[in-house]
Amino acid sequence: MESKTKEIVNRCWWVNLKNPLYVEYHDKEWGVPVHSDKKLFEMLLLEFFQAGLSWECVLNKREGFREAFDGFDVEKISRYDDEKCNSLLSAPIIRNRLKIKASVENSRVFLQIQKEFGSFDAYIWGFSNGQVIRESCDIRTMSPLSDEISKDLKKRGMKFVGSTVIYAYLQSIGVYDAHLKGCDCCKD
Repeated sequence: MESKTKEIVNRCWWVNLKNPLYVEYHDKEWGVPVHSDKKLFEMLLLEFFQAGLSWECVLNKREGFREAFDGFDVEKISRYDDEKCNSLLSAPIIRNRLKIKASVENSRVFLQIQKEFGSFDAYIWGFSNGQVIRESCDIRTMSPLSDEISKDLKKRGMKFVGSTVIYAYLQSIGVYDAHLKGCDCCKD
């Protein structure tokens, strides 16, 4: 018996319906709980590159990021040297020298967290006791939880992980379910 996927007609207002990448991201990824460390790292890297820009800009360059950053392989990225970082300044990504350098440092911190907690998944989901938090569907950019995680990640040495970036990250990996009322993905 085939399972039928519910067709999504009504979406959160912020989705650019003219961009198929954005529509697919909203419908199939955003707010869906992620427990794979590889995917958690990918989303963290993309979110901190997004700082100061639109998510759509990052999403449109996602495949370029995937190619430039060795398929988001955290081990490989942790070993990037200055030559590799400089080569990324000509890749089809957001070419910000500070963010490229931060990707290397953040990957090293990510690996330290994996070692300490057994997985990054255990670390990040531990802040919500493994539970998805249903947002009240208001438009905000940070929360006490994102403040707490941001502070901890900064203390560990990560860069570009302010509370706003972490709040968006928590939404992207499904710790927060923030689909708006009226959206077919909203579980209310």
